[in-house]
Amino acid sequence: MRGNTGGARGAAIAGAGALVWLLSACTGEADVAPTPSASASSTPRPTPSTPAAAEPAVVPVQPTGESSTIVGELDAPWSVVRLASGSALVSERDTGLVRELTPSGELRDVGAVDGVAPQGEGGLLGLAVSPAGDELYAYFTGDDDNRIVRMPLAGGPGGYTLGPPSDVLTGIPSAGNHNGGRLAFGPDGMLYATAGDAGDGDAAQDPASLSGKILRMTPDGGVPGDNPWGNHAYSMGHRNPQGIAWDSRGRLWASEFGQNTWDELNLIRPGADYGWPIEEGVGPDPALVDPVYQWPTAEASPSGLAIVGDTIMMASLRGERLWAVYPGPDGAPAEAVPYFIGEFGRLRDVIAGPGALWIVTNNTDGRGDPRDGDDRILQLPLAPRG
Repeated sequence: MRGNTGGARGAAIAGAGALVWLLSACTGEADVAPTPSASASSTPRPTPSTPAAAEPAVVPVQPTGESSTIVGELDAPWSVVRLASGSALVSERDTGLVRELTPSGELRDVGAVDGVAPQGEGGLLGLAVSPAGDELYAYFTGDDDNRIVRMPLAGGPGGYTLGPPSDVLTGIPSAGNHNGGRLAFGPDGMLYATAGDAGDGDAAQDPASLSGKILRMTPDGGVPGDNPWGNHAYSMGHRNPQGIAWDSRGRLWASEFGQNTWDELNLIRPGADYGWPIEEGVGPDPALVDPVYQWPTAEASPSGLAIVGDTIMMASLRGERLWAVYPGPDGAPAEAVPYFIGEFGRLRDVIAGPGALWIVTNNTDGRGDPRDGDDRILQLPLAPRG
């Protein structure tokens, strides 16, 4: 079994805000810095699993110019959310801390999330901010389960505080690995979470289980009336999904760790079965949904992703690279291009922001080789793809 470093796998800000920037700003760039070297992927491209549809007028993007360090010396950072005030909040998996990165670049502790019990790949994982900006949601591993809580978020830049947590969803199975953990609010106002199979592949095929699923809930943890199975499960058959984001058409994409052969990028439909553990990657069963794109595990081990201009940016751990996936006219990726191979080590998350992309290194999580200043949040300038 391959872990989420890509060795043996043992036992968001969503893209919508960045699209607004892209449509307004990309047309005004006169000078573009040299593009980092990148090579097109030779990975087989599966047949699209979605019907053809007209594409909106969006501009594909690429990293361009030199990276810069926003902040360093983080301890196994896992998730970053950017606030409207200009601050950002960062989760540290093993310390259980939420830290604030202020607009001036200072780093301070906001507080520890009560109940976090780090173990293996578990701990304090995904963060999301309520649409109103007054609550912080966190997905974490506790003593007996994975759970989602929300905490009042008060104050302002340089002085944010967290109130006591209240449960949103409990009882998500946990283990030393395959915990999932990403959180994001969708364009429908619902809260989405990725839940791994916690080492029990059969549970991923059980619609009644919270394991191996994309979960969808109301902000207070209720079951939306249009969920496919009448519970929190939105899609099933996932091994360990860790990235979710929406494109300009409101479609949900998710990145997923495979086992020993294929990692996946999936286009998520409610009630669909993505195959694990029956299939890994593209398979013959028409009742199971194939990934839209797949990578050999040594090239990916994907975690967080963001969408800018309908370009899907995906952070890779074992692959130690940023993947840019460019959808074709029918909505299926036509090309995947790797950037910064081995340059920054393991990449855990990618965050869209005005005019740039942030990526989060993850070399201090016990699986990587820490470098000076690790772990870091890096900023990458973006420009229209030529």
